[in-house]
Amino acid sequence: MSIYESFKSVQDLISRTALKSGRNPSDIQLVTVSKTIELKRVIDAVNSGATILGENKVQEAKEKITNYEFQTCLPVGKVTNFKPEWHLIGNLQKNKARHAVQLFDLIHSVNDIALAEELNRQAGKINKVQRILIQVKLSGEVTKHGILEENLMELIGNVSGMSNIKFEGLMTMPPFLENIEKTRPYFRKLKELSVELIKAGHPVKELSMGMSNDFPVAIEEGSTLVRVGTAIFGERHYK
Repeated sequence: MSIYESFKSVQDLISRTALKSGRNPSDIQLVTVSKTIELKRVIDAVNSGATILGENKVQEAKEKITNYEFQTCLPVGKVTNFKPEWHLIGNLQKNKARHAVQLFDLIHSVNDIALAEELNRQAGKINKVQRILIQVKLSGEVTKHGILEENLMELIGNVSGMSNIKFEGLMTMPPFLENIEKTRPYFRKLKELSVELIKAGHPVKELSMGMSNDFPVAIEEGSTLVRVGTAIFGERHYK
């Protein structure tokens, strides 16, 4: 199956799942996860309709974003000067904050006050208001990043006072489970947290949850951003 066919298949499944759940398909955005994918195939995805690209590492994203071939490609049917959004979906170290605010439209993985403060400082240097999501750790896996639920409100309170940071929502990564129904409680919990935050006066616009193996369940539970790579590009072969 070509990238075009895979991309359209994912889009169709997003739409069908949204409608089945009583949601408007336009309320769910597809983040095409382009990490480790060669530039030509990323361009193919943009030509297929991808408007948001997700990367895990700052340096890899920089190489793609600044590449002349990528900058000068014009997707079929797109207006002149079309540029996709770039989202950082992987863990971000504080020493990469300066580059991150220069490259990314939305950072999904803010998980502590020190990182938020550094992003605020670096964004201020370039007169930018950096859009962020806060990553919440809802599983007990040591390999997963994110702030614990009991510390979430304090972090959001601190972030809301920063002039160069805009809090837009939450992100989580459940354990990888063969039975995708078992991921549902994690997605449902993040949705519940968003409702609590809204009641407390903190607007939550986005919920970033769901990947290639489980995004239909995430959509059913309220996801607005699904992060899909393997279902579009195929299995990755890491070096």
